[in-house]
Amino acid sequence: MKLMKTVEAVGQILCHDITQIIPGVTKDAVFRKGHIITEEDVPVLLSVGKDHVYIWENNENMVHENDAAQILYDLCADEHVHPSPVKEGKIELISDIDGLLKIDREKLVAINSLGEMMIASRHGDFPVHPGDKIAGTRIIPLVIEKEKMERAKAVGGSDPIFRVLPFKHKKVGIVTTGNEVFYGRIQDKFTPVMVQKVTEYGAEVIGHETSNDDHERITGCIMKLLEMGADFIICTGGMSVDPDDKTPLAIKNTGARVVSYGSPVLPGAMFLLSYYGEKNIPIIGVPGCAMYNKRTVLDLVLPHLFADDIVEKHDLDLLGEGGLCLNCPVCTFPNCGFGK
Repeated sequence: MKLMKTVEAVGQILCHDITQIIPGVTKDAVFRKGHIITEEDVPVLLSVGKDHVYIWENNENMVHENDAAQILYDLCADEHVHPSPVKEGKIELISDIDGLLKIDREKLVAINSLGEMMIASRHGDFPVHPGDKIAGTRIIPLVIEKEKMERAKAVGGSDPIFRVLPFKHKKVGIVTTGNEVFYGRIQDKFTPVMVQKVTEYGAEVIGHETSNDDHERITGCIMKLLEMGADFIICTGGMSVDPDDKTPLAIKNTGARVVSYGSPVLPGAMFLLSYYGEKNIPIIGVPGCAMYNKRTVLDLVLPHLFADDIVEKHDLDLLGEGGLCLNCPVCTFPNCGFGK
């Protein structure tokens, strides 16, 4: 590109967008890249502070900001996102579906470490919805060496940095445990909360069983729901270390692979996650906090389970930092620090 005085640039081709900012009204380009400057444009350019402009000169060793942003976008996007129109050298990734956002964090850091280019995103491992912005890409200068963009391609490889895993339709079975509910001493207020949580993901509740604190009976309830075709089972109650709380033992006795009994999340320390059989059917034990706390470990794990994203103990261990819900008077989750 070549720098010229604006008053001498009539007939030249702009090589970047010219932005006009009117506080509280607009921040947008008054002229786009590729615009041919006319006499009438000169006063407008001067009014937005452009006494000089960059005009385009072809250089096969350099890449323009718009083209570089497209290269970065191609490294980022999977089939479930689409790009925004390129604007001021920036392209954004926008989700097409309801799903779980997964980020290759090592690649993201590696590309941002190359210098003169950037990718900024929202936090991964949280739900996104159609129309949600996922990330934005651009380079810092107006043009960048082609060699640097080739290095970015090498770092990015063939797999996208961002993936949106679609939520799957699940047939959910619920097992409510506890003598106090089974014998009618108190009203079951736990199950309606669980139904509301799973229906947010489009789930179908195909069965609900109630059991006392007999671990063999609880195991039988779980197996009955599995035979009915449940591909996700939630057990509520009986999750503490009290002698009468037998739900963890009952889940273990199904033969399920117990990933973890306990999580570094408050509320939700007594959470249990397991997978049953070759199909990795989740069987989870939900502690009582999920009945009365607005947000718990359940809200951090459910998106993964509905996206068939297998959660291992290490994934739960990572939740320790950010795993303390502050129970704010006005809950803004997920736009807060919980789970991040």
